[in-house]
Amino acid sequence: MNSFYWFFYTLFKSAARAFFSHKIINREKLIEEGPVLIVANHESFLDPPMLGICYEEAIYFFARKTLFKGVFRWGLPLCQAIPIDQENPDPKNIKLVIDLLKKGHRVLVFPEGARTTDGAIHNGMAGVGLILSRTKVPVQPLRIHGAREALPVGSSRLRFHPISVTVGDPIPFTDAELNARGKKGYLHLVERMMNTIRALPVEE
Repeated sequence: MNSFYWFFYTLFKSAARAFFSHKIINREKLIEEGPVLIVANHESFLDPPMLGICYEEAIYFFARKTLFKGVFRWGLPLCQAIPIDQENPDPKNIKLVIDLLKKGHRVLVFPEGARTTDGAIHNGMAGVGLILSRTKVPVQPLRIHGAREALPVGSSRLRFHPISVTVGDPIPFTDAELNARGKKGYLHLVERMMNTIRALPVEE
């Protein structure tokens, strides 16, 4: 964990506890070693830090390309953020994630791509299934709850609302599923991920 990441990790961890009553449900299920594809629902801009502080070591994550401007242009990469264009994903970034996983790192992705506007967990994108099929790493499902109320889409007003993260068991994909190719096969993998996330309990 570089010093810049450590600084913001510590800052967000303290703020999460103080202002959002940040809680991790089933913390003991977190995979803390080896390569892991972390998949989660997407409620808010708060999701990456609120999910990242669940882990003891640094993780990589996708961030919307338009955020990489001003001070964030150099700050986000230091926090191990990977720029992504939601409308036109760059194959180079997909390859980067595959390479990171093959080197033993943990990467957080939001299969839905965009933040939810209605609170529902929507379907995911085939690209995440492609990443899994090429790496065959463990997939850790997380469900974040409360971040949308704290900072909803289209709002710049931060509300101090409790945020919880539920950790699920690694998803048991079969060899046949992982070896499937083509958009249909990749979407099946993502559908399994999203259904698992939906099934995770939340704490009101």
